[in-house]
Amino acid sequence: MHSKKRIILWSVIATVLLAGVICIFCLLFNRPLQLTQPTFIYIDGDDTADSVYVKIQHDLHGKHLAGFRMLSRFKSYDKHIHTGAYRFDAQTNTLTLFRRLSSGHQTPVKVTIPSVRTLDRLAHSLDRQLMADSTEIFTLMCDSSFCDSLGFTYETLPALFIPNTYEVYWNMQAKDFFQRMKKEYNRFWNEERKAKAKAAGLTPVEVSTLASIVEEETANRGEMPMVAELYLNRLQADMPLQADPTVKFSLQEFGLRRILHKHLEADSPYNTYKHTGLPPGPIRIASIQGIESVLNHAQHDYLYMCAKEDFSGTHNFAVTFAEHQANARRYQQALNKRNIR
Repeated sequence: MHSKKRIILWSVIATVLLAGVICIFCLLFNRPLQLTQPTFIYIDGDDTADSVYVKIQHDLHGKHLAGFRMLSRFKSYDKHIHTGAYRFDAQTNTLTLFRRLSSGHQTPVKVTIPSVRTLDRLAHSLDRQLMADSTEIFTLMCDSSFCDSLGFTYETLPALFIPNTYEVYWNMQAKDFFQRMKKEYNRFWNEERKAKAKAAGLTPVEVSTLASIVEEETANRGEMPMVAELYLNRLQADMPLQADPTVKFSLQEFGLRRILHKHLEADSPYNTYKHTGLPPGPIRIASIQGIESVLNHAQHDYLYMCAKEDFSGTHNFAVTFAEHQANARRYQQALNKRNIR
């Protein structure tokens, strides 16, 4: 009889202890994060265990970190911190949070390559999207040996980047990022596109260079193939392109609304009023739309164009210089009427 009572007593004690262990486990390791939507936490190269705790509290609204701290001490997390971007949601508990961070099981992030005018602007954009900072990225852009290893120069490097959104790991090295962009460049320039470029008498880099000028000349997508063909006609006739955007680029004055004679005197290989042929490289990172407008250029005989006097952003096209002068007069009169100097 006493034996049965002992068994019952120990069973009750064991049950209570087990329940207590389960409660403690749930309180320490099974508490879900207080998130209303999936959220990223970013672990940098200079983060410590303490700074990670702060990020969890601030970014993930983690309020009960006793379990996390216990696991951190037991597993020496401070000696094995993995950089990266980690995405968590409201179902994530303390144990899963620790396992992901301590194992370095990060989440890919989306990086968007913008169609910007200069490489330093691109570097600053990437600085906000990757762990690598803008100085490190821009230093590689200016490294002639590194550019050469990719098959580019500093001047032609903008052609490497195809504006799109890519999935990458946030903590990837800057050099690895450039290698990834080279793979995307090779994927983009398939046999069909290379054949179209060749038919136009251009290399892929030259297509991007011309596309960058076309995009600076017109924001009207429907007009882009027309503008592309006009410049191809000029190249074939060995005429200078005389593209105003290349003058702005040579001066690094992108806000100029009126190109004057003094601007045309800029001593730069990018000044297509002084130099025939294409400039040394793109004057912006050409968009896919711009590249396609060159590859699928229109068919016409126009050699001249001038912005329309209605300031619609489109152009009047002309075959002869006399026609062009008439178009230009109307535009100059419109500029004078609006007092644009």
